[in-house]
Amino acid sequence: MPTSQLLIPVRNCVSKKGRFTLPARPVLAGPRRADALPLGQLAGDLGRLGLSPRVVLDAGTAAHVRIRRAPGLGREAYRLDVSGEEIEISASDDAGAYYAVQTLRGLLRRHGRRLAACRIDDAPDLARRGVYLDCSRGKVPTLETLKQLVERLAAWKINEFQLYVENVFTFRRHPAIGRGYSPFTPEEFLDLQAHCKSHHVRFVGSLSSFGHMEKILRLPPYRHLAELPGHMGYPGGTTLCPGNPGSIRLVADLYDEFLPLLEAEDFNVCCDETWELGRGRSAARAAKVGTGRVYLEFLLKIHALCQKHGKRMNAWADIVLAHPELLDGLPRDVVMLNWDYDAPGNLIRRSHEILDAGLPMMACPGTSSWQSHGTRLPNAMQNVANFAREAHRRGAEGLLNTDWGDYGHRNLLGASLHGMAHGGAHSWCGRKVDDPSFTDRFCRDVLGDARLAPWVRALGDSRISRRLYFILGERLVPSRGRWGWQDPGERIPLSKSWIDPAPPEDLRRTLQIVPEESRWPAPAKRLARFEALAVRELALAATMDRLSARRATLAKSLRAGEPVTARQLRELSADTERMAREFERFWLARNKPSRLRYNLAMFRQGAREAVEIARR
Repeated sequence: MPTSQLLIPVRNCVSKKGRFTLPARPVLAGPRRADALPLGQLAGDLGRLGLSPRVVLDAGTAAHVRIRRAPGLGREAYRLDVSGEEIEISASDDAGAYYAVQTLRGLLRRHGRRLAACRIDDAPDLARRGVYLDCSRGKVPTLETLKQLVERLAAWKINEFQLYVENVFTFRRHPAIGRGYSPFTPEEFLDLQAHCKSHHVRFVGSLSSFGHMEKILRLPPYRHLAELPGHMGYPGGTTLCPGNPGSIRLVADLYDEFLPLLEAEDFNVCCDETWELGRGRSAARAAKVGTGRVYLEFLLKIHALCQKHGKRMNAWADIVLAHPELLDGLPRDVVMLNWDYDAPGNLIRRSHEILDAGLPMMACPGTSSWQSHGTRLPNAMQNVANFAREAHRRGAEGLLNTDWGDYGHRNLLGASLHGMAHGGAHSWCGRKVDDPSFTDRFCRDVLGDARLAPWVRALGDSRISRRLYFILGERLVPSRGRWGWQDPGERIPLSKSWIDPAPPEDLRRTLQIVPEESRWPAPAKRLARFEALAVRELALAATMDRLSARRATLAKSLRAGEPVTARQLRELSADTERMAREFERFWLARNKPSRLRYNLAMFRQGAREAVEIARR
């Protein structure tokens, strides 16, 4: 049985003689109620093959696909045995049985109802295999979107899901914090948590607790808690003042409402990028004991709050690694989340410092989708592979693959799915992942069309993808008044020009290699709406990159005094308006309204500017 073409590889597969063909009316049986969900998924797949399956929750019924419990195989491990007479799944626990069915679904997707006999023995490399989704920079997904995403993550054998929350939660005692951001309600979190649990995914809470508090500190009632008001253009800066007793009281208030909702023992307190620490109201204390010590003192107060709620504290590791003397002062139960989003990754190589200090660690790469319309695909794949290899080699708890949304969150979910699946593959069985062919398998199995692979690679291979993201919000002709991403909760990233230094050859290359939206194949009819929308989102990402390249090319000519026709400008304006309408439609297909209006305002300002210049 060739299993090398599976999207999520298996640890060991031994081929046997013979084949098994599923009959027209196959019986699918499992002994436990938990088996009903994966067997129901399998039944749906078989139905699409033209079969009429029947699911039976009974250990003794004769069956063509049978799940058995076999103590001793290990947590989440399973054995999948395809013989000439039946398909038998053995697993110690419900999760192992679930993952076995996901493998079987992959085999059926590749080979249809007739499978070669084989025996697969499989188990995960890493205990924690997670995805971290930004919900605080613009896009707040609907509950239905999150549930659909969880089902895909679970099929990729990902068993942990975290949402990045700065202020997008409905706090009863602090209602102003989430106002205007389409915040999640406690009921939505409980519903999502139950859905995660049914698919063997831990829903782990995450809440900014020290740095990245700008959306809260910009509100007048909380500004007195800021370490350095006005820093980086934010009215209240970004960091809580650790010396103000009100800071820990605020965090305690938020935890009292947030943490009781969550069943998982682990909780991510964030505490990364405390940029202003020791430079404002805590400067005197920092001068006396050191900035690192000031950070640790507040972190220990947060740790006490976690203990109060029975949670094991997880925290981003960047500040601790900047002050490695703090490692010995951390409680031994604190999980360090070591993040680094560059492919080589300087912090990846420092993982041993955390583990040698006796602290548990999660490796945290990224999908490289943020600040891009598509994704920086080569960087993302190498970043994940390097971090997963280090995590497995060093004995880390797991891998948490992050997906951010800085500056308006224009990166659409469809562009992030490849990175999430790739992280799942490396978390489960990294040494069997064939990176060069992974995109082909992803497009075939997830997007339903292998022909998309070259275009997904082209979209993710732009040398200037980050620059293109910001060019869409920069003026064609510079003036004193700047515009762009103008959400009052986010700083404006236009302190410099992104157009002027853009190499003309890279702009031309973008227009050459990134296919026009009209050339992308329509989604395959058999695709579910979730995946069909992802295909359309990738095509829209291509349109946005091409618009940016055109915009920068025309801007360079205008700034150099070279001729630009009115027709070129009017076409740019019309295409920008058309893109904005598509963007709005796709945003609302998966997300709450939240900060959509700020993106649309930016697009339409650009369209108007082009028309105004054409009239001169």
